Amino acid sequence: MNIEIEYCVPCGYLPRATEAQTRILEEFGNRIDGVTLKTGRKGVFTFRADGDEVYSKPTEFDIDAIVASIAGRLPAPDGVQAQGRDLLMGKKH
Repeated sequence: MNIEIEYCVPCGYLPRATEAQTRILEEFGNRIDGVTLKTGRKGVFTFRADGDEVYSKPTEFDIDAIVASIAGRLPAPDGVQAQGRDLLMGKKH
């Protein structure tokens, strides 16, 4: 799955876009193909997952809701997850 974040350059949305990009990459890792930033104008701030709109301004920005929406579109993860990896490395929860 490809995630695209289109943000308004003149509005100064780059910091918010890069924070969201980092959060999505940390959350999903290699379960997604990537998160692309796309420059825009006229107040745009939109998230798309494989071309389908997940979030668009003026809706209140909620990164947790965006992450949940992306998670709902992904197939169930396979292999060892972070929690299992910690257990394999001898870390206790």
